[in-house]
Amino acid sequence: MDTRGARMKEHECGEYHQAVEEFRLREHPMLRGTTYLDHAGTTLYAKSAIERFSADMLSNLYGNPHSASSSSQLTTRRIEDVRLRLLGMFKADPEEFDVIFVANATAGIKLVMEAFRDNGDGFWYGYHMDSHTSLIGVRESAKDSRCFTSDQDVEDWIKEPGAEALPGLFAYPAQSNMNGRRLPLAWTRRIRTSKGRAVYTLLDAAALVSTSPLDLSDVDAAPDFTVLSLYKMFGFPDLGALIVRKEAGTVFGRRRYFGGGTVEMVVCVQEQWHAKKSDSLHEKLEDGTLPIHSIMALDAAMSVHEELYGSLERVSRHTTLLVAKLYEGLTSLRHGNGEAVCQVYKGSTSTYGDANSQGPIVAFNLRNPLGGWVSNAEVEKLAAVKSFQLRTGGLCNPGGVASSLGLAPWEMRDNFSAGQRCGNENDTIRGKPTGMIRVSLGAMSVLEDVVSFVDFVREFFVQGSKSEAVLPVAALRVEPPTPSNLHVESLTIYPVKSCAGWSVPRGVAWEVRREGLAWDREWCLVHQGTGAALSQKRYPKMALIRPSIDLEAGLLRVELAPPLRRLVDEHEVTIPLSADPRMFSDVSTYTDSHAKVCGDAIRAKKYKSDKIAAFFSQALGVACHLARFPALSNRNSSETSSRHTKAHLQKPEKEPNMHIPGAFPDSTPQALGARVPMPILLSNESPILTISRSSLNRLNELIKAEGGKAAQADVFRANIVVAENLESLSGVEQPYAEDHWRHLKIGEQYFDILGPCRRCQMVCVDQQTAERNQEPFVTLSKTRRFDGRVYFGEHTCHIAMDGAVSPAAQYPTIAVGDAVHPFLDDEVEHDSRLWALVG
Repeated sequence: MDTRGARMKEHECGEYHQAVEEFRLREHPMLRGTTYLDHAGTTLYAKSAIERFSADMLSNLYGNPHSASSSSQLTTRRIEDVRLRLLGMFKADPEEFDVIFVANATAGIKLVMEAFRDNGDGFWYGYHMDSHTSLIGVRESAKDSRCFTSDQDVEDWIKEPGAEALPGLFAYPAQSNMNGRRLPLAWTRRIRTSKGRAVYTLLDAAALVSTSPLDLSDVDAAPDFTVLSLYKMFGFPDLGALIVRKEAGTVFGRRRYFGGGTVEMVVCVQEQWHAKKSDSLHEKLEDGTLPIHSIMALDAAMSVHEELYGSLERVSRHTTLLVAKLYEGLTSLRHGNGEAVCQVYKGSTSTYGDANSQGPIVAFNLRNPLGGWVSNAEVEKLAAVKSFQLRTGGLCNPGGVASSLGLAPWEMRDNFSAGQRCGNENDTIRGKPTGMIRVSLGAMSVLEDVVSFVDFVREFFVQGSKSEAVLPVAALRVEPPTPSNLHVESLTIYPVKSCAGWSVPRGVAWEVRREGLAWDREWCLVHQGTGAALSQKRYPKMALIRPSIDLEAGLLRVELAPPLRRLVDEHEVTIPLSADPRMFSDVSTYTDSHAKVCGDAIRAKKYKSDKIAAFFSQALGVACHLARFPALSNRNSSETSSRHTKAHLQKPEKEPNMHIPGAFPDSTPQALGARVPMPILLSNESPILTISRSSLNRLNELIKAEGGKAAQADVFRANIVVAENLESLSGVEQPYAEDHWRHLKIGEQYFDILGPCRRCQMVCVDQQTAERNQEPFVTLSKTRRFDGRVYFGEHTCHIAMDGAVSPAAQYPTIAVGDAVHPFLDDEVEHDSRLWALVG
């Protein structure tokens, strides 16, 4: 492998380029202008191989090799010649190695897996995180498995003394099919030295050998099993191969299945007995009739490849030079504001231009001038129109993609629950891409391909002028708003409806969705008899059920306060944040007559776990199920929300001469723009509830003046508590200033004030003890009652930014401590973004 890192000389590059260019124009004039940047463009020269194969078929008569006829014997000789030729291409001594022809590289992996699976005690399986999906799938047949999450993880394991308790198989790719990073080939020798015969090695060389040689001349350093995709090497035929060290071939003696051509004798009448072939390893494993025509086609393809390119060493030098120029071109692209256009996902040990560490692949995503992600689906559509053949999505490399994109396992499961699939247009969720763009260069690539692709990205995705790097909203020449005197004192979500709230930690940016704050009121407890959602109004002990969100583990954790713990067998249950279908009952729809939340019929998914149901039923003393009403962003597109904000949400009009302390102002201008009902989950009336700390303080002053106990903010079950920066106001609070607000800006996000929140006796439940009190409802009814209704707090909803081009638009968040700027109607025009959104 020493020659892989060598630079191609300029004159050699020119000769190579000219030969390939002439071939492309001569053989594929109809494809002029098409640039192949996936599967290395190997199919471009398949035409010549097909023509040569066709001539062979017309000139010779081939028959089933399982016969003594002359046509069959000719087939056998040709197949063995091709077998030797393929081994020679990798410098593999036929005395030490054998080749088994299979349908594709995946079939070769399965063949090895079957041999280990049929071991009586099972087997241990280890695989590298950068493995292709086909390697990862072997774990399902292993008794025990381990994913190595880094190269260092593998190094540490190799150094560990002793061997695995079970027969072992360690698999990894020679080159990542995601980003082209090349992994250490020396691992195979070191594992054999360290682990002996207890652990065998399986090398996925499919991506590597499409553009680079693989030297198996040192039998002690060679993998036990090496899988190849001959299609990826030559473009034609569709065939794979498994190269086996004969010393490791004994593991196939455990394989139970046999087929035609792999046995000498089979007895199936009265007795069950068979004798396998034993002359060679490939005879034991190539079940049925060989794909003889594909193998003949392989011979033709190898000849064309050799005549056109000379050798894989030469291809490696050529593609190494090209990919270095591609990487340099893409990473040099900058928007007018200086922001990088391409986010390249490159291995920490990779260096473009060094074939020992990096193959001819660039994996990346595109960013706009504001740092937001460009949709890969849109890139692929435009690329197809401009005749660039590339690939986007998960690239069949889940470990590498997850690591590069920072996707935790629970996020990937949650994305799946939300309908994300590889190749669909749902490619940015929670401000993170779900896949990436991959550009692969191959033997048929030329410098013009690299230049034209970089020009394509520059033309369509580079925004040159600094003045263009703005949100897609009207820019008005207005005075900036006055500095804010308010901030977010606390953020609280209520994952399980009517149960205790969970405070978002300071410093954590929390997602704002169409339906409200992330994970707020997605779950509810449903009566097993009536199907109605339980509420604190009837079951005040629900306040002692305390959920929390564990984003690191991807779990909803539900604990019980001490008064309830003596009633249950377990003090905590955990529920995945992802809407894993396996967690729910087959019957997921409640009938309209049974499923009621605040008068609305809902469709929810009921958890089928008896343990979960028993936990909540024992705690509350009522038979109930846990159910989920997931957000639109977490549901399949075919599902729609059945709940929306209430039509009555608007500022009430006061009657003349009616003066209530702290009540609403006489003038109540309506917010700009027509209000469209917003989707909600299991909250009563709106996505978000906001209250003011100053208003709560004023209320408590009145309560304490009558000898009552001050109310805590949590009894109002608000999501956002807004407080004054008292230092800047000389200690002066502004209670009930929210009555005048029409919009809010919190951090970088905008919100609409939908109307005041009508209150009921549920605010009298102490959220720490679950005891009922008279306050604060009694004092509220004296000071905040209008037209027979009691009000405290403001219903709120998020205003989505148009275009979703910035990170703040693609993944809207707010945090404790964010500045809060309220707007009256006549102040809206002072903020150009808000004016464009609601004006």
